[in-house]
Amino acid sequence: MASRSESESAATGWRNRLHQVVFEAETPAGRFFDLTVLALILGSVATVLAESEPALRQQHGPLLRGLEWVFTGLFTVEYALRLLAVRRPAAWARSFFGIVDLVAILPTYLSLVLPGAQALLVLRALRLLRIFRILKLAQLLREARSLRRALVSSRRKILVFFTAVLILVLILGSIVYLVEGEAHGFTSIPISIYWAIVTLTTVGYGDLSPQTPLGRFVASIVMLLGYAILAVPTGIVTSEILAARIQKPSTEACPACGVDGHDPDARHCKYCGTAL
Repeated sequence: MASRSESESAATGWRNRLHQVVFEAETPAGRFFDLTVLALILGSVATVLAESEPALRQQHGPLLRGLEWVFTGLFTVEYALRLLAVRRPAAWARSFFGIVDLVAILPTYLSLVLPGAQALLVLRALRLLRIFRILKLAQLLREARSLRRALVSSRRKILVFFTAVLILVLILGSIVYLVEGEAHGFTSIPISIYWAIVTLTTVGYGDLSPQTPLGRFVASIVMLLGYAILAVPTGIVTSEILAARIQKPSTEACPACGVDGHDPDARHCKYCGTAL
């Protein structure tokens, strides 16, 4: 029994030490590890961007592909270390950063069976989101969390707003289709709805434009509506942000699932219940 207890204690000890290095940015070792990973991410993204240039690909193709496999191997080892460092690997694997880390290494392996999949490697830039925790930018973390909660709180209002906009462009597209007709490029109601969306959002590609006086009058109304409509979702989200009261989050990662962003006074993980 003593031997079993000692082995379990030893296993917990090395996992805790590994967790401090891999997940925490508080210690010098953890900070060095995370900054090294960020440097590798930047190098990998730069390699992918360089390989997309025909001249560089022709001159240094084998070197760039070799570097990519080196980066993929290192990221694979890092992913395995993160799984080993937590007591609930499946929970971390399903978390946001767990999915991002997996997506970061899959394209290279998929390229063995799906040519062209390596273009997805630019998704590794998403891993740079870790810089908010690593560099201790807690203020930005708080603002990002406040924005996320504001978007969630206003989702129903925004859904109603977009439903009203869809109905509006359907009506406007139908009107301009009847006014202009196929002779002026409005060959169908869907095409006319496309024009209404482009005009309402003030994008204005210019591939379609009304030719008749009545059509131009309708276009003028759509343009004026566009300025008014664009302000609505901004106001909705802004009001939710002003109403939000968010505490400064902690950067401590849960030792079981690896998720951070807990309240400063939290004693247990809000996602899995493990003691912090």
